[in-house]
Amino acid sequence: QVQLVESGGGLVQAGGSLRLSCAASGLTFSTYAMGWFRQAPGKEREFVAVVWSGGNTAFADSVKGRFTISRDTAKNTVYLQMNSLKPEDTAVYYCAAQRYIGGNYYSSAAWRNWGQGTQVTVSS
Repeated sequence: QVQLVESGGGLVQAGGSLRLSCAASGLTFSTYAMGWFRQAPGKEREFVAVVWSGGNTAFADSVKGRFTISRDTAKNTVYLQMNSLKPEDTAVYYCAAQRYIGGNYYSSAAWRNWGQGTQVTVSS
């Protein structure tokens, strides 16, 4: 059974930084694509970033140049480094894992495994 546990959320001022972590278990981590999504109140869950097993990455336009995603296979952990945070980045951030994912990576429906989420609040 795949388990994903996020951590690192919190309250930060605009312009600040946070690093989210997602510890994965119950899967062969090196073979899974790992992603981050977020959901703000009253809005749909939206794609943030993905890192494939081979190391390729993709980002939502809204976070390009500000966020980076990385994975540590030795620790079965994926990270989301968030810099230059804006109030509009406020949301619950979710980690996701999927064995095979292609061009539909930006769709939450394409991901089967989810963490419980961690709150990120950016004050102005």
